[in-house]
Amino acid sequence: MKIVIFGSTGMTGLCAVEAAIKKGYQVRAFVRDEARMPAELKDKVELFVGNVLEPDSVADAIDGMDGVVVALGTRNSLEPTSDMSEGTKNIIESMRAKNVKPLSVCLSAFLFYEPEKVPPRFVDLNEDHKRMYEAVKDSPLNWIAVFPPHIADEPSREVTVTINPTSSPGRSISKRDLGTFLVESLSEPKYFKSVIGIANK
Repeated sequence: MKIVIFGSTGMTGLCAVEAAIKKGYQVRAFVRDEARMPAELKDKVELFVGNVLEPDSVADAIDGMDGVVVALGTRNSLEPTSDMSEGTKNIIESMRAKNVKPLSVCLSAFLFYEPEKVPPRFVDLNEDHKRMYEAVKDSPLNWIAVFPPHIADEPSREVTVTINPTSSPGRSISKRDLGTFLVESLSEPKYFKSVIGIANK
């Protein structure tokens, strides 16, 4: 399977890259800055330098692929943004044009919350996650919308996965387990067109 990973140098994205390599997939890593890809991974992936806000570079990255992982983030910025949702719309548009169907997207468990329950400092970020989710949900793709709780820098362990739940199945998820799920779900039709709750047991 050939997949392209957007947000491939973020915490979760790097784990998705590693999981895909382990599965023997051909990985195209979409990056803004090649220097952020760890040296030990550089020769195992095809680095594709681009910007998700530029539709042409997104279209070129998706060309010839079988599936797409979106792990876009803001590093540690909590400022208002529309970059993630605009980038996601470009990705969806290119997937439709290139007839690539499976799409897994990393969102947030705050999307399970009533708006007034979202911690104030995360409200702006959550608004953009909401716009991402709307774009994904309204697309004709085989989308998988993953709503992870706190993403922890911890070793992999046993995972609970729930399909279309109303709340998160737990408090945190290892970045490794999340990255692995984003990759493996692309070939699991039971997850298509669903919201996924995921957490470590």
